[in-house]
Amino acid sequence: MSSTFKIPVVTQTNFSGLELVSRGKVRDIYDFGDTLLIVATDRLSAYDVVMGQGIPFKGAVLTQISDYWFEQMGDVVPNHLISTIVYDFPSSCKPHWADLEHRAMFVKKTKPLAIECVVRGYLSGSGWKEYKETQSVCGIKLPSGLVESDKLPEPIFTPATKEDVGTHDENIDFDRATNIVGKGIAEQLRDISTKIYKRAASIAEKKGIIIADTKMEFGLNDKGEIILIDELLTPDSSRFWPKDKYTPGKGQESFDKQFVRDYLDSINFNRKPPAPKLPEDVIFKTSALYLEALKRLSGKTLV
Repeated sequence: MSSTFKIPVVTQTNFSGLELVSRGKVRDIYDFGDTLLIVATDRLSAYDVVMGQGIPFKGAVLTQISDYWFEQMGDVVPNHLISTIVYDFPSSCKPHWADLEHRAMFVKKTKPLAIECVVRGYLSGSGWKEYKETQSVCGIKLPSGLVESDKLPEPIFTPATKEDVGTHDENIDFDRATNIVGKGIAEQLRDISTKIYKRAASIAEKKGIIIADTKMEFGLNDKGEIILIDELLTPDSSRFWPKDKYTPGKGQESFDKQFVRDYLDSINFNRKPPAPKLPEDVIFKTSALYLEALKRLSGKTLV
């Protein structure tokens, strides 16, 4: 692909007049007291290493897909989203509207809970690796004889710890999750997460996408109620597989960053910083996959 083909890519933001409080693997977060502005950049992390190059349109895709799913799940659990429309943001954001459009969420501030809520409907990734060794995932015993990418009899809740940038989240069993957040909260998180996954999987399948697994985050509001936060059912937090190409017994084609992971595996990347330079074809193919996921799920287009 010609290197003269240029698309604006945002890998970092530093908005004057706004208070930057956190920079994660993908998102830059600005504080407004009781609310936050979460800006999804085009950064991409693979194997918990942030790549040096961004993926065109990625941040906007993440924000727009999350917006779509938050609306779909509004009756399951409250979420933190106030608006993704720049005109609704605080007035101090106005000089930055052009940069914030499509890629920013204005949200309620919550107290984040210290576990990742992962639901798996198919056997893939770290779940497949663990199953091969123990015939279980996160302490949940599974039937013998399953192959990679098999659909599970029922979706399973497999929580993980939250680790800092550059450190891999650790899969944990339900007992350890209860030790971290408390039994009552852990049970609610399990039930809510599973309900969201089942509904999303049903919606996506009708649109030609299998959601193999997904990761969610929750927080507590000032009343101690559970609130869905961060992103929801995006190509960054989920494995999206094209339904028409699904074949158990091997890894699947996907609408997520697996294309980048496959490239990194092909060059024997040691999964430690610094990240290698990604070829242009890998960057633009990944961008196209993210855009396709947005179009299939929500009907929205950005180009």
